[in-house]
Amino acid sequence: MAKWIDVSTSKHQLKLFDGNRLIKAYPIAVGKILSPTPSGTYTIINKQRNPGGPFGVLWMGLSKPHYGIHGTNNPASIGKNVSHGCIRMFNHDVLELSSRVPIGTSVAIHK
Repeated sequence: MAKWIDVSTSKHQLKLFDGNRLIKAYPIAVGKILSPTPSGTYTIINKQRNPGGPFGVLWMGLSKPHYGIHGTNNPASIGKNVSHGCIRMFNHDVLELSSRVPIGTSVAIHK
């Protein structure tokens, strides 16, 4: 089966699965009340290393325009509702995740 990503905004957790098998869970930060992380199923459409600004060491764009999974220049924000809707990860975690998932990977986001 294919790898896919499950994001729980209420648990601040991103899980990587291979079919039904959990590979790894990562702590994340998600959108704040005024700019929540959108629920739904999307795909990873691109990857960019060192995008600059608040995006840390890596950006993985989602099929929903302007949203993505990325690193952070503010690691203290992980575990909180602070972003403009994107999914923030520790830089070392987003690099590891990116190395494990290809473009086209499904990302299911829910509360």
